Amino acid sequence: MRSILLLIAIGIVLSSCSKFGKVLKSNDYEYKLKMANTYYDKKDYRKAQVLFEELFPVFKGTAQHEDLYYRYAYTHYNLRDFATAENLYRGYLEIFANSPRAEEVEFMQAYCYYRQSPKPELEQSNTLKAIGMFQIFANTHPESPRKKEAEEIILKCQLKLEAKEFLSAQLYYNVGQFRAAALSYTTLINNYPDSPKGDEYKLMAIKAYYRYAQMSVLDKQEERFAKVIAEVEDFQDRFPESKLLKEAERYLTLSQNFKKPQTNEQTTQTDGK
Repeated sequence: MRSILLLIAIGIVLSSCSKFGKVLKSNDYEYKLKMANTYYDKKDYRKAQVLFEELFPVFKGTAQHEDLYYRYAYTHYNLRDFATAENLYRGYLEIFANSPRAEEVEFMQAYCYYRQSPKPELEQSNTLKAIGMFQIFANTHPESPRKKEAEEIILKCQLKLEAKEFLSAQLYYNVGQFRAAALSYTTLINNYPDSPKGDEYKLMAIKAYYRYAQMSVLDKQEERFAKVIAEVEDFQDRFPESKLLKEAERYLTLSQNFKKPQTNEQTTQTDGK
């Protein structure tokens, strides 16, 4: 039974390949276009793409060109070749700027950058491009039914950029670069003032400044513990209801209890008195 099913499956594949081969060899371009659209409608994007690519220059300037261009771009998108799809969408907009599909294609061009956006720890140029293009889309199409989705994607991209900055700050902290970590957490707070994680970032900045003060030479410790105290006081002002307030205030106590060690000269003068 298995052998029979295998033979049937092989036969179907060979038949399909043979049929597609005949389509490729045909000199009837109208027939090829019809078959390309048939493959496209059946979501066989690979075969459709091969045919559309061959027919692209043939139908350039004709009534069929726009629809062919549109579908050809989507074959690349559906096959996850987002860079090529973005390039084709851009070209479509240059040629068919007044098309009823222009708004959709503009959205898809931005969406291609979003689909190329990598994990937070990687370089985020595509994420930034997606934000910029979706922002332009939202501004230029305020009544579009796609505007809400564009704004949601912008938010997702901003969260990814925020996550990248956090990972960078956390890396500085983990490798013992506490001053750089403190500055990075502070920048993170300033860049994303409405973040629900603002109190977490502020606490990490306090911890980093505290560790930096601890590791400083004696002559610098007093002013650097004073910085910790100032940061905790800022935390109290910004996040009075935070669940992390008590932990932040612990560093306030630790820093206030710091006493600069006396030098030998100071000790001698004190003993003399």
